[in-house]
Amino acid sequence: MIEKIQALAKANKQRIVLSEGEDARVVEAGMRAIKDGIADITFVGETTRFAELAKSYDVRAQADHHDPANSEHTEKFADDFYQLRQHKAVTLEDARKAVTSNLTFAAMLVRNDWAQGTIGGAVATTADTVRTALQVIGKAPESNIVSSFFLMYLPLQQRYVAFADCGLVIEPSQQELADIAISTAASYQSLTGEVPKIAMLSFSTLGSANHPLAQSVASSVQIIRAKKPDMLVDGEVQFDAAINPAIAKVKMAGSPLAGDANVFVFPNLSAGNIGYKIAQYVGGATAIGPILQGLAKPANDLSRGCSADDIYQMIALTAVQSL
Repeated sequence: MIEKIQALAKANKQRIVLSEGEDARVVEAGMRAIKDGIADITFVGETTRFAELAKSYDVRAQADHHDPANSEHTEKFADDFYQLRQHKAVTLEDARKAVTSNLTFAAMLVRNDWAQGTIGGAVATTADTVRTALQVIGKAPESNIVSSFFLMYLPLQQRYVAFADCGLVIEPSQQELADIAISTAASYQSLTGEVPKIAMLSFSTLGSANHPLAQSVASSVQIIRAKKPDMLVDGEVQFDAAINPAIAKVKMAGSPLAGDANVFVFPNLSAGNIGYKIAQYVGGATAIGPILQGLAKPANDLSRGCSADDIYQMIALTAVQSL
C-alpha cells in the first residue's frame, strides 16, 4: 500500500513544505524524497543550521529553502496574516512576528499556492501545528470539522485500515462523530482505492448494553445513513465483532460489515489514542499519522518521536492528499 501511494506521488509530483528544516530527521527525509522523486521539497528554517544539515546530500541544490527572518515573502505574508487575524485584535506588528514562526511561514506558502501541502510536528506540538493550519489554511468549504486519522498496517490481518479520530477531536458530538466517519471513509478510499466499511466502535454491539454512551454512537450511525445512504456502516459495535467474521456472525448477523471493517471510528479521543497505541506497541501494527482531514489544503502533523522514515512516508501521503 505504501509503495502504491509513493508511486502515485511520483506520477503526480507536488511541492511539499517541511516547516522544521532545522531538524536532522526532517532534512534527511526531505532530501530522500527529492532523490526518489516523491515530491519537490521546500524547507523552512534558519539558514546556517539548514545549510549545515544539508551539506552532505547530493541533491541539496534541488531543495528550495526559506528563512522567515529574511525571505522575500515575509512582508507579504505578514500583511496576509494581519488581514486574516485582525478580527482577533492582531496588529500588523503581531503579524510580522507571527510569520517569522516556521510553522506559520510554511502554512502561508501553502495558502499562497507556493506549495500544495505542509508537514510539521517533529519539533512543534500537535496543538501548535493544528492551530496554525486552522488559522492560516482554514477548513475546506464543504467540511464541518477538522479531524485526524491513522493509516494502520495490521500484521495479523496483513492489511491497512484507518483509525479515527486518534489525535484531535476530544469529545465529538453525534453529528461530529458522523462527520469524522464520513471524512475518514473518503480519505481511506482515496489513499487505498478500497471501498470503506465503517465500524462505529463502542463497548456495546447493536444494543447489547443499554447505556446512553452506546446509544449516542448508534445515533451517529443513523446520521451517516441519512447523509450517505450508500455507505457501508454499522454500529454501535465492539471491536472484535467489527474485525472478526466468526464473532460478527454471533453478535451482529446480517451486518453489512460482516466482521470485515476497514475504517474504525472511536467514540472519543481517549479511546482512539489509547487504541492505536495498543495496536502499535503491543500488536505490532504500523501507525502512519496523524493525518489531518477537513482542511482547505493538506497540512499534517508528526509525532515528536518520529523517525526520518516516518516523515518520508508522510511526505508521500501529503502529496497524494493534495491531488
